[in-house]
Amino acid sequence: QVQLVESGGGMVQAGGSLRLSCACVSSGYTFSSYAMGWFRQAPGKEREFVATISGRGRSTYYADSVKGRFTISRDNAKNTVYLQMNSLKPEDTAIYYCAAEPNAHYTGSSYSYWGQGTQVTVSS
Repeated sequence: QVQLVESGGGMVQAGGSLRLSCACVSSGYTFSSYAMGWFRQAPGKEREFVATISGRGRSTYYADSVKGRFTISRDNAKNTVYLQMNSLKPEDTAIYYCAAEPNAHYTGSSYSYWGQGTQVTVSS
């Protein structure tokens, strides 16, 4: 059983920054065994991939739309993954979801576990 709890969302002006956190509570695998991902869903749109990080943090992948502006990282000692978002744009407005997959090198989009999401709103 895995529980993911996101935090750090809010409202910010265009050009600003936010840092999202996702705490993982697992009764099975150790946190470093999980690949972690961030996804987002804007109103009226499908959920889309944002970023992913491997179990030990050595590999990261980003959607083209956020590359160079967002940074995914993890602290395995704290069972937490982060998404640093800089140079935010109004089109980044969405609910952001954290996801976990018990495969440290997973790079797909069908994660097994999902958080409840945190709202990010960027005003122009």
